[in-house]
Amino acid sequence: MKTRISYGDCWCNFNILVPTNYYNLSNQIIFRRVFLLTQKRRLLSLSAFSLTISLTYTPSSPPPLHFHSPPPSPTMLLLKPIALLLLLLLLSAVPIPANAIRSFPDSQTQPGNEKRFHMDFSEAPKYTNGISCPVLPGAANDVCDSSLVHVAMTIDSEYLRGTIAAVHSVFKQASCPENIFFHFVASDSGSVDSHRLSRILTSTFPALNFRVYIFRESQVNHLISPSIRPALENPLNYARSYLADLLDPCVERVIYLDSDVVVVDDIQKLWGISLSGSRVIGAPEYCHANFTKYFSDEFWSDSELPKAFDKKTPCYFNTGVMVIDLVRWRAGGFTRKIENWMEIQKEKRIYELGSLPPFLLVFGGDVEAIHHRWNQHGLGGDNLMNSCRPLHPGPVSLLHWSGGGKPWTRLDLGMPCPVDLLWAPYDLYKHHQSHLQDLHLLQQTHQQFFML
Repeated sequence: MKTRISYGDCWCNFNILVPTNYYNLSNQIIFRRVFLLTQKRRLLSLSAFSLTISLTYTPSSPPPLHFHSPPPSPTMLLLKPIALLLLLLLLSAVPIPANAIRSFPDSQTQPGNEKRFHMDFSEAPKYTNGISCPVLPGAANDVCDSSLVHVAMTIDSEYLRGTIAAVHSVFKQASCPENIFFHFVASDSGSVDSHRLSRILTSTFPALNFRVYIFRESQVNHLISPSIRPALENPLNYARSYLADLLDPCVERVIYLDSDVVVVDDIQKLWGISLSGSRVIGAPEYCHANFTKYFSDEFWSDSELPKAFDKKTPCYFNTGVMVIDLVRWRAGGFTRKIENWMEIQKEKRIYELGSLPPFLLVFGGDVEAIHHRWNQHGLGGDNLMNSCRPLHPGPVSLLHWSGGGKPWTRLDLGMPCPVDLLWAPYDLYKHHQSHLQDLHLLQQTHQQFFML
């Protein structure tokens, strides 16, 4: 497929290889795939650029519509090198849709390049407790206060915008926002220093009660095996398994949230869910999913390994939203149990999906089932096509953009899915509105490619 990008009257041509059966896809999908194939990280102003795609297929494929523009005038040929340079700058500046799991930092944000990382956020409104909220007897930042609701999240430069939006949503919907304490886990080899992340959090939420804990990647590096996608191998994905060790011993219970969620209900309701019997975690379960697909044939054919599910009826659950009893976790040594399965995985390749299967092996069939409203997951769409997905039927308390696309990426590209507009009100990124305005001009110029 040939793609032509112009700057003014000057044209540059380059080729992108796509499957020949793309002729049966809509022009919007074709454009999206081409655009996403050529993205990098941050967004420059696009208002000065015009983009034209010319699609050429193999003779065996039915030809789609073609979009052409006049050839360049001879007087502009000398400007081709300039246009090519501008093109490369443009393509290196647009963000890639992130996966549900963190990928590895790129060279822009590797350690030692922190000065190149720049994100500004507006200060959030001040949210205060209602009259019925418990009064905190001690200092607001006393992590051991029994009146607190504890929320844990990982934090890094790649997902910082999502984390900020998630925190904002929790505060905005909470009946007692001053009684919420956040526990952020940052990697010791993160691309942006944890102190800088703390300063960003403080400037965005001046009244935020929080601590940042450092997760030593050396704890888990030797246990991580190759996955179906390299992004699944990022050590920070495994930090949720170590919350009981990282958080203060006086913290007996915590809600774990992924960074690509927004809460649209009072989190106190989730906090108040009981974990019956000896259950350690609570999460929405999805028993209609094919549970066997999460493990390899070698696992199911083994004479001993499947016994992990003896006398249980395991169901799939998403680890992006969990209520965890840390007292029971610590007493039962569940971190070590997860590590044991990771060690077996290193030897026998019993699964392909990173940090999720060990949780299924340890807790599958013994999870406190929470209403599905607390994890409307999969809103990121299909990992291959970055497609849009509607909300599941029923009430909604938490939206989760697990999957191939993230709402901040699609909004910046001017190609949001309908559900992304539910995320946008919580976005505090300062340049969000200017990016949308620039991309709106691009959208008006080339309406053929956008079906929003």
